[in-house]
Amino acid sequence: MAATTKTTTPSADGTGAGAKTAFKPTLGLLDGTMIVAGSMIGSGIFIVSADITRNVGSAGWLLFVWLITGFMTISAAVSYGELSGMYPKAGGQYVYLKEAYNPLTGFLYGWSFFAVIQTGTIAAVGVAFSKFAGYFFPALELKPENVVFELGSFHIYTAQLVSIVLIVFLTWVNTRGIEGGKWIQRIFTVTKLLSLFGLIILGFFIGAKAGVWKANWVDGWNMHKLIPSTDGASIVGSSPVLGLFALGAIAAAMTGSIFSSDAWNNVTFIAGEMKNPKRNIGLSLFLGTLLISVIYISANLMYLSVMPLNDIATAPQDRVAVSAAKVIFGPVGTYVIAIMIMISTFGCNNGLILAGARVYYTMAGDGLFFKKAGKLNKNAVPGWALWAQCVVAAILCLSGKYGDLLDMIAFVAVLFYALTVLGIFILRKKQPNVERPYRAFGYPVLPVIYILLALVFCVALIIQKPAYATWGLIIVLIGIPLYYIAVSRRSDAR
Repeated sequence: MAATTKTTTPSADGTGAGAKTAFKPTLGLLDGTMIVAGSMIGSGIFIVSADITRNVGSAGWLLFVWLITGFMTISAAVSYGELSGMYPKAGGQYVYLKEAYNPLTGFLYGWSFFAVIQTGTIAAVGVAFSKFAGYFFPALELKPENVVFELGSFHIYTAQLVSIVLIVFLTWVNTRGIEGGKWIQRIFTVTKLLSLFGLIILGFFIGAKAGVWKANWVDGWNMHKLIPSTDGASIVGSSPVLGLFALGAIAAAMTGSIFSSDAWNNVTFIAGEMKNPKRNIGLSLFLGTLLISVIYISANLMYLSVMPLNDIATAPQDRVAVSAAKVIFGPVGTYVIAIMIMISTFGCNNGLILAGARVYYTMAGDGLFFKKAGKLNKNAVPGWALWAQCVVAAILCLSGKYGDLLDMIAFVAVLFYALTVLGIFILRKKQPNVERPYRAFGYPVLPVIYILLALVFCVALIIQKPAYATWGLIIVLIGIPLYYIAVSRRSDAR
């Protein structure tokens, strides 16, 4: 809740007795859809297809990874529609897990969200912005001459500082009220959607070569792991992937596509600021995830039509879109993509920053986060929570470990998605009389399929990348003692 009297406890929807400030419901269906789409499109679609290709080694399986990711994303999103209609409150997924299971489960999600899921993504997207800005400003390239601070093996580059400045700026804009963040999201999301559509269409009509497309499908469904040379500039061999090992290869490949498709649930966090949230959040989830899934699959079809598979797998620094743009536009294509990614990551981070702080606000209202995070500032936004999120994201920018964090994010995020979708079944038995303006599409078939696919992905990832999955679980489990500390302090305060 907002800035309140001393005796008033914040509520998840920003209202309550004694409230001086409350969330203002100013966001419509368009804004919700722009938050879903804008938060999903960062830098991933421009990069991760290289790693996916190295893991699966064929055109058919490259597309399959994106298709299955799109199916999972849309299935989860339409399932969340039922939950958003039942609990149209700020905090979204945190609230759903708390209601379906217990406060501890909700807290573990909120803690993981604060520690790595949201803040790690903000950091990674901010660093991606700086990296591509390096095409125009050489001082931002990650080279030894651009180190501004060094302590043993710890280095701070100019690019990392610029990433922090970007995060601080967008945080400041969002502390000024929802309107500024809303317009940034609208403008930058529309711009990057049009840019991506333009790149895909021009790729098909200008850069496409029948010979390249045909060659990519000669061995289109034979899965094998590609082995790049030491410098990564060429493929020197491959090894077939058979039987159960194929599941591991697909899971490893999907870490990239899932990261690229993640953050669609951000719109559920801002329910307190949505007009008619019972209707608009569910529609925003469906429209946004469908739109982005179509774009992602189309982009990969375009890559396969303009570049040989080996060139996709060995794109310099995995920048597949840059290599494709060079084929389409010539040397100037590098700068075209750099501008697109800068626009994309700027808008993406705005959506992440805007939405994320609402989760900490709701947790504080439950006495499970810092008390100051549970207050809205004079602009009716959770200012303290926004700055707390900014600080953690900035630290992760400096750590240089954001790449490892993203591998953990895929495992942790999908695990919580599966738990949330399972919560639909639990709540239909637990709370059968709660109003459900919208019921999960395809229930129970689609939710069950999603849960099974998510579990297969998590198990396969544990086998394929045990270190990252283990650290992801450790981060979640650290939340257990933190929860009981928070509950104890809440009891003492009362």
